[in-house]
Amino acid sequence: MATDVMTDLYQRIQEFYDQSSGLWEQVWGEHMHHGYYGPTGTHHKNQKQAQVDLIIALLTWGQVSEVTTILDAGCGIGGSALYLGDRFSATVTGLTLSPVQAERAQERAAAAGLSDRVRFQVEDVLHTPFPDQSFDLIWSLESSEHYPDKAQFFQESYRLLKPGGQLLMATWCHRPTQSLAGPLIWTETQQLEALYRMYHLPYVLSLPEYGQLAIQTGLQTVRTADWSEAVAPFWDAVLGSMFQGNAIAGVLQAGWPTIQGAFALGLMQRGFASGLVRYGILSAHKGSD
Repeated sequence: MATDVMTDLYQRIQEFYDQSSGLWEQVWGEHMHHGYYGPTGTHHKNQKQAQVDLIIALLTWGQVSEVTTILDAGCGIGGSALYLGDRFSATVTGLTLSPVQAERAQERAAAAGLSDRVRFQVEDVLHTPFPDQSFDLIWSLESSEHYPDKAQFFQESYRLLKPGGQLLMATWCHRPTQSLAGPLIWTETQQLEALYRMYHLPYVLSLPEYGQLAIQTGLQTVRTADWSEAVAPFWDAVLGSMFQGNAIAGVLQAGWPTIQGAFALGLMQRGFASGLVRYGILSAHKGSD
C-alpha cells in the first residue's frame, strides 16, 4: 500500500477512535470487542460479562499459562491489557493509533494500580520501536482488521516474539472461498466494501488465509478455529444498547465517523446471519531454536 494511502487510512482510524471511544466506553464498558456466549452462542449473559468471557475463552483455547512480557497490539482503552497484566502479573505494553485511547487507557491503569507495569503508547503495530525478541505473548484482539498489510503484521510479530513465544489473535474474517460456496459474489463484495468504508478497514481475509500467512512467516504449531456462532449474539446486544436515549445522543454528538459506525451495526448483524462475516481465532508459536 502506498505511503500516502496508508497515512490517510491511519488518520481516519485515529479520528474514528478519538471521537467514538468515549461513547463506546459509556455504552459497552472497557472492552471494545465481541462477547463470548458459549461454543454455540446459546449462553445467556449480560454484554459486559460476555466480553470478559471472550478473553478468558481465548486464553484457555490458546493454552496460555505463564507469560511475563505481553504486547497488546491494538489495545483500545486498555481492557485486555489490564486484565492480562493483572492475571499474569506481567509487564504489558498496549499500542494504539489513537492518542485519546492511549491517554484513557493510562488513566485506567493508574486507577487499577497497574501503571507500574502496564503502559500504553501511540505506535504503528506494523512498525514498532521495540528490539527483537521482546515479548512472550503478542495479543491481537480484533485489531488486525485495520492492518493495511496483514503479512507485515505476522513478520513484525515474528521479530518481536521471544523463542517459544506465542501470537494469539482474534479477527473479523470473510467466509472461506476455497470451499463449495466458491469465490465471493458481487453482492458479498459490496457488503464487505460498505463495512470497510464505515469501519475504516483496508480489507479482511478468510481464516485459512490468515493461517497461511502465519505459516509462511515461519511461525509453528499454527491453529485456527471459527467462533462465529459463539460471538454472533453480540450484535443483537449492541443494537439493543444503541436504542438507549443517551447512546443515540452520544452518537450524534460524536460526529460523522461515529454515525457511520453506528449504521454499520446492522450490516455486521446481517453479515453474521448470512455467513459472510466470520470470527476467526489463531494461535501460533515462534520456534525455540
